[in-house]
Amino acid sequence: MALIYALQAREVFDGRGWPTIELVLWLNNGFSVITTVPSAISSGENDSVELRDHDLRMGGLGVQKAINNINQIIAPRLIGKEVLKQREIDQLLINLDGTTNKKKLGANAILAVSQAVLKAGALSVSLPLYQYIHKKYKLTAELNIPNCIITALDGGAHGGKNLDFREFLIIPASHLSFDKSMEMAAVIKQKLEELLISKGAIHSIGATGGFSPNLYKNSDAFELLIEAIRQTPYNFAQDVFFGLNAAAYDTYEAAKYRIRDNNEGMSGAELLAFYKKMRESYKLIYLEDPFVANDEIYWQEIGRDLGKTTTIAACNSISSRASLIQKGIKNSNFNAVAIKSNHLGTISEMMESIKLIKDNKLDLIISHSSGETNETLIADLAVAVGANQVKFGPLNRGERIVKYNRLLEINRELQQLSQTS
Repeated sequence: MALIYALQAREVFDGRGWPTIELVLWLNNGFSVITTVPSAISSGENDSVELRDHDLRMGGLGVQKAINNINQIIAPRLIGKEVLKQREIDQLLINLDGTTNKKKLGANAILAVSQAVLKAGALSVSLPLYQYIHKKYKLTAELNIPNCIITALDGGAHGGKNLDFREFLIIPASHLSFDKSMEMAAVIKQKLEELLISKGAIHSIGATGGFSPNLYKNSDAFELLIEAIRQTPYNFAQDVFFGLNAAAYDTYEAAKYRIRDNNEGMSGAELLAFYKKMRESYKLIYLEDPFVANDEIYWQEIGRDLGKTTTIAACNSISSRASLIQKGIKNSNFNAVAIKSNHLGTISEMMESIKLIKDNKLDLIISHSSGETNETLIADLAVAVGANQVKFGPLNRGERIVKYNRLLEINRELQQLSQTS
């Protein structure tokens, strides 16, 4: 029986250079695991609270308060706990905090501990993390690699307002193997960079590492991507399709959606018409957070009008919360949910939401955050729970690449297992 022997949290940096938490957990058998938690560039009203210091140090972004909460409050309560009892430990963390949004101890502090317990559980039974999660939660019959939704261009809060929407995405067609789909994504990225340079356009990168050119209209981003794809061996709308993380809350002001494609601002009905045009013109098969959360009539309308051909995903609009997912299911607001670990704070709460999504036959997307680290847990998680798709960001920067590389590694392992069985 593996028991928790010690925990030690410390401050490190995420991919944007913002402070975040790294945690080491030791077991009584001498083995240890290390985990780091992602952070967000923005948070919704339903997100659990990411505790920051808000003092003069690190521009107020430090996480020493959250670290002290782990080392001084949480750690003494966990010493001697059986590491396989994930739900029991997560509930202890929730009770220790005692608030509805984890603002006392910090969702970042709680998530660091919850992730470490999960990884230590896998280590204690000598299983790869994805196999441990699969056996423990039994949320899918078979282990497969999810399709990747890959960021090509950063906009909105990720790109310095060069474009209005947050992520312009490429999605490999289902007929491509995982290896081939990643090869295609890499080639498209190379050609996109070459194209931007040849046009004398800005080819700097945004918050998550996607290119952030200044364009006149959001639709120009898709035209640029089509031009880049034409310079590859792959065919648009056959081998690769487009997606969009609209992050509509970024553009909503004074009851209007304000994007450069319409200088006067758009009503919900006008924005819906814009999305329909994008779907028809650019084969948009994925659309995330197309409206603000309380624009329910248009969530329902876009589901009715585009839901048969397009994945309509809720992410920050529902903050991965089971209660809000259930409400959206009841109102037919979306046909997919993008889950982020830092929305909730514990692995057990995330698993509850994932089970709800799968039980109701919605598409499940396991998603990155803007402030990612070299932690690969979400790659293992996506395989283990049978996610339909993953979002890890662009094929750029170490904190993104490490997750794609982990999927490549798991894919090789699954292929070897299938050959020997």
